Amino acid sequence: MNIQMFFSALILFCGVASAQIVQKSDSLFNNQDILKIKLSYSNAEMRMDTDDTTFIKVNLEYNNDNKWESLNVNLRARGNFRRSKCYFPPIKMRIKKSSAKGTLFEGNKNLKLVMPCLLRKEKNDNILQEFIAYKFYEKISPYYFKTRLVDIEFTEIKKKKTEVHKLIGFLIEDDKRVADRFEGKSFERYIHPKAMDDMTSVQNSIFQFMIGNTDFSVAYQHNGKLLYANKKIHPLPYDFDLCGLVDASYAIVNSTLGISSVRDRKYRGFKRDESLLEKVRDQILSKKNEFYQIVDNQKSKFEIPSEFESTNEFLTNFFDIMEDDKSFKKEVLQMMRTK
Repeated sequence: MNIQMFFSALILFCGVASAQIVQKSDSLFNNQDILKIKLSYSNAEMRMDTDDTTFIKVNLEYNNDNKWESLNVNLRARGNFRRSKCYFPPIKMRIKKSSAKGTLFEGNKNLKLVMPCLLRKEKNDNILQEFIAYKFYEKISPYYFKTRLVDIEFTEIKKKKTEVHKLIGFLIEDDKRVADRFEGKSFERYIHPKAMDDMTSVQNSIFQFMIGNTDFSVAYQHNGKLLYANKKIHPLPYDFDLCGLVDASYAIVNSTLGISSVRDRKYRGFKRDESLLEKVRDQILSKKNEFYQIVDNQKSKFEIPSEFESTNEFLTNFFDIMEDDKSFKKEVLQMMRTK
């Protein structure tokens, strides 16, 4: 049985998600105003005492239409690098259907909460930069994770005392919810990139080049998921904190790629017909002003002006390459991978 037949049968077996459920779960993400939330737990407990099956029960407070509401959620630390290196580990949130019913979170059984990594002055600005990367991808591919910024009042429990942190974060929808929107199926399985949809694969590869990200593997689903929809396999990238656009202080350079800084771009896409790359190039260039608007929309939230400026500069450098035929050929077309 070939890949298309296998996943078509899988979708028929599992059934198509209810449009009503998707519509309800969209209410959380359709409103892009920053959502104010309050959380309280022990970072040490979250990091040491949770795993894929062990969660901590926490009360989540959130401000909905100028009214504070609350619901019980289950949290665990997620990720590998950030979980071990970060002061604030990223969070996987699980919400019971009965708890979410009738609330802003209805229809969202699983969510990711991205928080700053380290206690540094640029911590919140790094979150904004990663959030911007997600918004860039919304302009490039139809298959993406919806996100929403949150203003977090985090009360950290430290043995006999507490400490309050004012943080910026963002919520990411679950991959199964993305699949529901397209009546498809998300999955984890080794698939060679050349077996995936040509267009969305190139869109993803040029996007990763755009944000200066090399910390991903489409084939092995490192910092990404796969979506089977419309009889094709599409990449769903996430976790961009180690990219050049963010330029986090803890980012590690992959020296095997011949780069000396995460701000150095390296095209990692597999060889495709050049006409397809030119098509995606034209698509992105036609939306140039929209990408700059995405950055500008977050300007007032940046706490360090130089971080906002560096974000703009990194985007400008990308468009300098895309708009110049010689640079595009050298940096992208001639760098396509064959293995």
